[in-house]
Amino acid sequence: MSIADNIEKIEERIQRACAASGRKREEITLVGVSKFHPIESVLEAWQAGVRSFGENRVQEGVEKFAGFRESRPGAELHLIGSLQRNKAKAAVETFDCVQSVDRESIIFELGKRAAARSMPLPVLLELHTGEESKSGFSGLEELFRAVELVLACPALLVRGLMTMAPNTGEEGLIRSSFRRVVNAQKELQRRFPPPPGGDWNWSCLSMGMSGDFEIAIEEGSTLTRIGSAIFGERFL
Repeated sequence: MSIADNIEKIEERIQRACAASGRKREEITLVGVSKFHPIESVLEAWQAGVRSFGENRVQEGVEKFAGFRESRPGAELHLIGSLQRNKAKAAVETFDCVQSVDRESIIFELGKRAAARSMPLPVLLELHTGEESKSGFSGLEELFRAVELVLACPALLVRGLMTMAPNTGEEGLIRSSFRRVVNAQKELQRRFPPPPGGDWNWSCLSMGMSGDFEIAIEEGSTLTRIGSAIFGERFL
């Protein structure tokens, strides 16, 4: 099947998940995870209607998307992989959103580097809910400290949370992971209420990938990160 065919199938599945949970399709942003795939595949996905793309590695994003957005209004590039401090400058120059803010040192570095941008950098705070090897803040107290740091930095805009669910076939564990993020969002809304009409908020929940995005939508995801189900298997 072509990339366009895959996207059509994904859209059908998103629609069904929305219908099952009483949600509207426009509530969900589809991010095509294009890591390890060539720009030709990205162009195919763009032609099929995908407008947001995710990359795990800063340098790959820099090289692959050079000049891409300039001629394609509405295109967005998200960093979804863990960020090294020495890549922060390139990240703020290349990406429209950093989803993988997972530790305080990265907040400081992004805040310093993003000061050179014409507009503040949207970020998501990553909550660890999956495997031990994965990154992210471990709980609410760590999230609270991280939020205070982000809100103190005028060059950054917090827009919500992201997570990676456990790599398991047990649906109950996956749902529990997503529900933990939804509960964290509610607590953050209460403790750090966004100002009316302000630029920062808690509206984005980046949850769900190729193997679990339907469950994520049913649990409240507003953004899904789908790679292999669109582009096929990745090769290094």
